[in-house]
Amino acid sequence: MVLEIKKVGVIGAGQMGNGIAHVCALAGYDVALNDISTDRIQSGLATINGNLTRQVSKEIIKEEERVAALERIKAADSMDQLADVDLVIESAVENEQVKRKIFAQLCPLLKPEAILATNTSSISITRLAASTDRPERFIGIHFMNPVPLMELIELVRGIATEDETFELAKEFTRRLGKTTAVSEDFPAFMVNRILLPMINEAIYTLYEGVGSVEAIDTAMRLGANHPMGPLQLADFIGLDTCLSIMQVLYEGLADSKYRPCPLLVKYVEAGWLGRKTQRGFYDYRGETPVPTR
Repeated sequence: MVLEIKKVGVIGAGQMGNGIAHVCALAGYDVALNDISTDRIQSGLATINGNLTRQVSKEIIKEEERVAALERIKAADSMDQLADVDLVIESAVENEQVKRKIFAQLCPLLKPEAILATNTSSISITRLAASTDRPERFIGIHFMNPVPLMELIELVRGIATEDETFELAKEFTRRLGKTTAVSEDFPAFMVNRILLPMINEAIYTLYEGVGSVEAIDTAMRLGANHPMGPLQLADFIGLDTCLSIMQVLYEGLADSKYRPCPLLVKYVEAGWLGRKTQRGFYDYRGETPVPTR
């Protein structure tokens, strides 16, 4: 068993993955950042540099901390370069088949004592763990978006996760300066089980014509004191991710209250996934976002 985590592998250099690499490097861990192409890794590294620079300008960190953090992150063009890591955090797309494929490729390359974690926001940890060669050293470490800003990590044990793995994961999150909330392994855990049905309900409210995009977001911002309206938040998360979490809830709990709103399905089918595609419930192509309905 790994006695101490020193080097962390991160699979996926997108919005979540680059944020995870960022906070790990700032906390003093060596990081190997992997993705399916060199371009994606370089784009992730550029985002990390931009976000660290912003933290320097806001005086959250010092310039020498930014430089040191960047030096700790290395591009891992192939999974072979993760052979010496103590902990791997998988942060690929929210799709069980994709994640299983990654674990199948990854497990034979890792040292036997390495811990395997997933940043899934909704998929069963027990089921993912069972598809690996180390279910007792497998755990859910679910970061919130944007990772450098959000203080919470949901820690989720699978049925086979050993206490030692859990304790090491807890110590790791403590060193990142995050607060942990421990969740049982049920569909969507805690945060998304509460948050996503609220977003889905906001989409139903729009779908049924109860209010416009702007009215719904204003109502929740000023009426419930939410920092961001639910439709604006859905665009930020990505409508494809919102849909996949609702599908996990609906299929996993078999309760009609989790049925994804048909309007959410339609937006995803149109490829309007929110900020990342420039269009979702708002159109982001101009100076200021404009509601699309």
